[in-house]
Amino acid sequence: MPTALITGATAGLGAAFARRLAAESCSLVLVARDEARLAETAGQLKLRYGVSVEVLPADLTTEEGLAAVESRVREGVDVLVNNAGFGNRGHFPEVPVADEVRMLRLHCEAVLRLTLAALPGMRERDRGAIVNVASAAAFFTRGTYSASKAWVVNFSESAANEVGNPRIKIMALCPGFVRTEFHQRADMDTSGIPGFLWLKADDVVREGLRDLALGKRVSVPDPRYKAIVAVGRLVPRGLQRYVSSRIGR
Repeated sequence: MPTALITGATAGLGAAFARRLAAESCSLVLVARDEARLAETAGQLKLRYGVSVEVLPADLTTEEGLAAVESRVREGVDVLVNNAGFGNRGHFPEVPVADEVRMLRLHCEAVLRLTLAALPGMRERDRGAIVNVASAAAFFTRGTYSASKAWVVNFSESAANEVGNPRIKIMALCPGFVRTEFHQRADMDTSGIPGFLWLKADDVVREGLRDLALGKRVSVPDPRYKAIVAVGRLVPRGLQRYVSSRIGR
């Protein structure tokens, strides 16, 4: 039975990945900061899907937490989902530098280190999969969040190219606006976002895992966002910045 480790596993896309992979008979290792919520999530998954679920409470923005998860990944996982992430309250450059560095540590350093921890075992077994959750924001310009997610996309493509093994799949997942706790936690006003732009977490995960199976290195779920990203690459940067600032982070 394959083992999947998922960070940020108790809500949103992380919880959707856990449900989907459990339904595919994967043993799970769930990582999040809230120990009580982890235990509750694990109990629900065990009851519904009958799979083994291990919980690992850890804050990936701390050296202690990141090192603990790194160590568990080195023990061997078949699927790694780097999903944990957050958005800062406020706009650059008003956000405190400590908060910006914390975001970069989670979005970039944690993704880098956990990917590197997973790869030796995957190369030895000649198989494996790594999904790094980025965002459609990676293709636009909107503060440190979009910059960090652009790094995730570039890193995932570069890592897949350097590994050069089609049996070890590395992919950046780039969803648009998803109905999760993300925006509430960041205290973001989403009232200006049109209803048709919202996606369901389960749909994003289903399409993302389909693209992973097809060997894609970047997945933009949903035709609406495929079109938005494609157009965004063609329009002048000035117009792109204006639209990005109007729609929101």
